[in-house]
Amino acid sequence: MPIFLRWLLRLGPMNPIAVRLVQNASRRNKHLYVRSAYLAVLILVLLWAMLGNTPGGNVSYRELASAGATSFAWIAYLQVGLICILSPVFMAGAIAQEANPKTWDILLTTPMSKLEIVLGNLLGRLFFVLALLFASLPLFALTQFFGGVPGKSIIASYIVSAGAAILVGAIAISLSVSRLVGQRAVFTFYVSVVTYIATTIAIDAWLSSRGFGMGINNSGVTWLTSLNPFLAIRSLLSPTAYPSADPAAYSGLKGFMLASPAVAWSSFSIALSALLVGASTLTVRTGGIKQVANGTSGIPWYRRLFKLGAVNIEHRPPRHVWSNPIAWREAASRNATFTRILMRWSFVGLGALTALLVVVFYHMGKINTADFQFIIKSLTFTEVFLIALVAVNMAATAVAGEREDGTLDLILTTPITPKMYLAGKLRGLVSYLLPLIAVPVFTVGIAGVYCLSGGLGNKSLAYYTHRLPSGAASIEVPVVLPEAGLLAAILLIPFIAFCVMIGLHWSLKSKGTLSSVVGTVAVVFIVSGILGLCGWAAGSDMPVIGPALVSLSPASLLDALISPVTRLEDTVNDSTTGLTTARYAMIVGTLISAGIYIAIVYAVLTALVRNFDFTVRKLAGS
Repeated sequence: MPIFLRWLLRLGPMNPIAVRLVQNASRRNKHLYVRSAYLAVLILVLLWAMLGNTPGGNVSYRELASAGATSFAWIAYLQVGLICILSPVFMAGAIAQEANPKTWDILLTTPMSKLEIVLGNLLGRLFFVLALLFASLPLFALTQFFGGVPGKSIIASYIVSAGAAILVGAIAISLSVSRLVGQRAVFTFYVSVVTYIATTIAIDAWLSSRGFGMGINNSGVTWLTSLNPFLAIRSLLSPTAYPSADPAAYSGLKGFMLASPAVAWSSFSIALSALLVGASTLTVRTGGIKQVANGTSGIPWYRRLFKLGAVNIEHRPPRHVWSNPIAWREAASRNATFTRILMRWSFVGLGALTALLVVVFYHMGKINTADFQFIIKSLTFTEVFLIALVAVNMAATAVAGEREDGTLDLILTTPITPKMYLAGKLRGLVSYLLPLIAVPVFTVGIAGVYCLSGGLGNKSLAYYTHRLPSGAASIEVPVVLPEAGLLAAILLIPFIAFCVMIGLHWSLKSKGTLSSVVGTVAVVFIVSGILGLCGWAAGSDMPVIGPALVSLSPASLLDALISPVTRLEDTVNDSTTGLTTARYAMIVGTLISAGIYIAIVYAVLTALVRNFDFTVRKLAGS
C-alpha cells in the first residue's frame, strides 16, 4: 500500500482513536435508543404534517405538492434542531473524558502524530452525529414522491446540518485539547451553543422587523442569517417570505453572506472547524493552551472582594453552616471559586441592567410598543431557558458526580439520613438558583410596575387601545400586565424545583453524569414542551379555562402576561370585562399549577427516600 494512502487512512477510517470510539460506543444500547428515537420523531412529525396539511376528500396534485413542501420544511427545521441538540451530547465526552490530564499523559506516549490524535477524537465522536443525519435520508427522499420538494433543497439542508455538526465537534475537540476545562465545562459548552442560536435568531427577527433585511419589504435575509443554521435553512425553504439579496446588488464578503446565506454558513462553519483543528494540532503535544499565571504573593483585590483568600491558601475563615449540612454544602460549594461567583452575579447584574435599560429606552421613545414587548419576551424566555438548563445540569450531576469520585461513600458513613441528604440537595440547589430566578421575575416585574404607574405620567406608553370584534366597544390593555412579576415568581420557583427534583431522580439512578444529564434534559423538556404547547393552544381557543391553563408552563404564562390580547384571544374578546376575567383566571391557574409542581416534587422526593438504600447498593462500585 502506498505510504501516502496509508497516512490518509490513519487520519480517518483506520485511526486507532476513531476505531476505538466507534467500536466501544456502538455496543451501548443508549446509542441505539437515541438513533431509534431520532428517526421515530422525524417519522411521526412527517406523518402528522402530511395528514394535517392535506385536505380531506379528493386531493389534487397541486395540493399534494403543497403538503409535501410544507411537511419537508417542518422536518428540515426539526432535523437541524435535533442535530444542534444532540451534537453537544455526543461530543461532550471529548471534553469530559479527554480533558483529564492523566488521559492525555497516556495518549501522548503513543507513536500517533498530532494530527492523528486530534482527527481521531473528532471523527470518532462525529461519526455518530453524521450517522444520525444521513440515517434520515430515505425519509427525506420520500417527500419527493408528493412533489414540491426539489432534490437540491434536500441536499442543501443536509449540508447546512452537517456544517453545524462539524463546527460543534471542532469546538468540543478544541476545548478538550486546551486542557483548561473539565467535566463541568460540558454544560457550559451546551448552554453556549443553545444561547448562541437563540440570540442570533432573536436579533435577526428584530433587524427584519426594523427594515434592515433584504427584499422588497426589507424583512428578509440579514447579515446574521449566514451565521445561524436555522436562518440558513429558512432562506432555502422560504425564499418568498424570507428573500435573499440580489447577487448583483452587493460584492465581496457582504454580497456572499446576503445573497447565498446557506452556502456562506456551510463555508464559514467548515473554515472555522478547520482553523480550530489546526490550532489544536499545533498545541496538542505542547501541553495545550496554558493559562497565564498571575502572581501568587498576596491576595488579589477581586478575591478579597468575594472573601476567597489567596489561591494556595491552606486555611479559610470559619463559616456558618445551616441546620442541614448537605443543603449548605450544595449552596456554598458552588460559590467556592472566583469564576463561579463572577459568572453567577454577572448573569444577575447584566440581566437586571438590561431590563432597566429596555424600560428606560421605551420611556424615552427609542423603542415602540411592539419592539418593547418582543424584547421583554425574548429576554425572559432566554433567561428561563438558561436557568432551567443550569438547574438540570447541577441536579443531574449532584449525586452521580459524588458516586464517581467516591464522596457518596463517605457521606453514607455519617449519621445523615436519606431524607436529609436528598432534601438537602433540593434545598441547596434551589437556594443557589434563587438569585438567577430573580432575573426574569425582575424583567417582567419592572415592565409591569412601569405600566402600573401609568408610564410615569405618559399613559399612552403604558396602555394601548384594543377594539373588540363584536362591536364598537374598546378596552384599554396594559403593555405588560402589572401582576406579571408576582405570577412569574409564584410559578418559576416550583417549576425550577421540579427540574431539580427530576435531575436528582436521574442522578441517583444513573451510573454516570453524562447519562444522567441526557435523561434529565429529555424528561424535563419533553414534559415542559408538551405542557407549553397545550397551554398555548388552550389559551387562545378556550374561554375562561384557557387563561388558567396557560400557567401549566412558564413559557406560555410569560407569553400571556406580555401579550394577553394575542394569547388569550377568546376570553379577552368576549366582552369589555374579558381581560379582567382572563387575569383572574391566570392568577387561579398559576396557584394551582404551582401546587401541582410542588406535589410532584414531594412525591418524587418521597419515592427516592423510600428506595434510596436499594438504589445506592445496586449501583455500588459501578
